[in-house]
Amino acid sequence: MLRFLFRLLQLPIALLVMFYEWGWETLSHVFDWLAKRRIWAMAENAIRRLPPWAALVVFLIPSALLFPVKLLALWLVGHGQKLLGIVIILVAKIVGTAIVARLFTLTQPALMQLAWFARFYHWFVPWKDAWMSAIRASWAWRVGRVINRRVKRAAVAAFQSIFRRG
Repeated sequence: MLRFLFRLLQLPIALLVMFYEWGWETLSHVFDWLAKRRIWAMAENAIRRLPPWAALVVFLIPSALLFPVKLLALWLVGHGQKLLGIVIILVAKIVGTAIVARLFTLTQPALMQLAWFARFYHWFVPWKDAWMSAIRASWAWRVGRVINRRVKRAAVAAFQSIFRRG
């Protein structure tokens, strides 16, 4: 039954994972650029030096702050503003994921000092890696990668043709 469920969910899961990988790669470049700015670098260094429990609080803050935004988006969808609500949810998800991923990078050494967090992390990572291996071996992932490469090539070609004319 579990195998059937996985097959049923292969395409949406593969597309979701591909979106996250593409999104994080792009957004990580934004954070790398920001890290070169003095104030941003000072803030990141301060976060890196936090003790474990403070690092945990900082790591959880974006999720707490985005919860009301997501509720607002759902309220908008429920009151006929479907497009606006969906856009707000998508933007909140993208921005929230990028911020949480960056904060995890900054706080991971401190978080790993919390025994319960380290146990969970060492359980979760192999489980996640096994899921990712199964997803990457699926037909949906392979088809998605081919489509992704073709779209990128077409976008680059279109971009280059526009600027060659100008």
